[in-house]
Amino acid sequence: MTLSKRFRTLLFSALSLLLIPLTAMQFTNEVQWSLFDFVIMGALLTLMATGLELILRKIEHPQNRIVWIIALFFVGAIIWAELAVGIFNTPFAGT
Repeated sequence: MTLSKRFRTLLFSALSLLLIPLTAMQFTNEVQWSLFDFVIMGALLTLMATGLELILRKIEHPQNRIVWIIALFFVGAIIWAELAVGIFNTPFAGT
């Protein structure tokens, strides 16, 4: 099984976002991520990239694509916010 060039680019772009907190950790004590944080965020970004690829492959109508992509990013942002600060006070909430 080979991955398409677009999907490889999406995965690389998503995972390269992890360089932002890694770099910030080198310059400030305000960012304190553990290995677990990087793994969880890497999984979330990978799932979002996979979802985006599926949307781009399966949904043909441009307006429907836009709606699905916005929904994907909204759900990803909500999950990220919950894991980071706990906006819904679930057991998975960060501190």
